[in-house]
Amino acid sequence: MELIFEPWPWYVSGPMIAVIMLLLLMSGKNFGMSSNLRTFCTIAGAGKASDFFKFDWKAQRWNLLVVAGAVIGGFIAMNYLTADPAVKINEDVVVQLRELGFSTAGQAYLPEKLFSADVFTQPATLGLLLLGGFLVGFGARYAGGCTSGHAISGMSNLQLPSLIAVIGFFAGGLIMINFLFPLIF
Repeated sequence: MELIFEPWPWYVSGPMIAVIMLLLLMSGKNFGMSSNLRTFCTIAGAGKASDFFKFDWKAQRWNLLVVAGAVIGGFIAMNYLTADPAVKINEDVVVQLRELGFSTAGQAYLPEKLFSADVFTQPATLGLLLLGGFLVGFGARYAGGCTSGHAISGMSNLQLPSLIAVIGFFAGGLIMINFLFPLIF
């Protein structure tokens, strides 16, 4: 039972991801979470407004199960399998985040400064979250997929655009956390 309550080591989870990717490749399917946004929009009728959303979404039903599994699995893990909601991060990082106003750094998965109900009453924080969400969604679509799709699926297919995208994701993350994050907070 302890195996369920602890994070799995890389030598277990890594090969499991590799096996899943091999099965997907053998069945002619590509993994990617952001492609489900297009599927959801198509189901909602966006094909009436844009040709981009005109496709057979029923062929992507298997990928919708991946999304449902991720949501349900995350809910179960957080509410029933997580004894300690603290994120184990370096103490120096905890000190720096607390200096920036993140009082629950190192104590919870989501910082209250960004993820409490107060964000709906603070226009600056709400605006930042909306802008960030738009940029992530636009970036994932513009890049032809999200980080998981490019890093796991695209790179396992040896696609050069995925390698370039992953390098861009990492560079953008480094720029954000080292230069923009301190300016914003």
